[in-house]
Amino acid sequence: MDALYYSYTRQHLTAVMDKVGQDRAPILITRQKGEPVVMMSLDDYNALEETAYLLRSPKNAKRLAKSIESLRAGRGVVRELLNED
Repeated sequence: MDALYYSYTRQHLTAVMDKVGQDRAPILITRQKGEPVVMMSLDDYNALEETAYLLRSPKNAKRLAKSIESLRAGRGVVRELLNED
């Protein structure tokens, strides 16, 4: 993860925000008198929140892990998508 100083980020805010959005990679912003923060795209944040929500339930987390294991073992099933007419 790239890291930038707060003062640089403030001076180049638009460019930094564009980079975060285009690269789809978060940036760590450091400060002299405060905790560092992370800037990330809204899409990445929403995906992170959704993942956290899905894994919050131990039962659901176990079911998802089992499904991922099945896919990695080659036991996935390819299906045709239905038309949404």
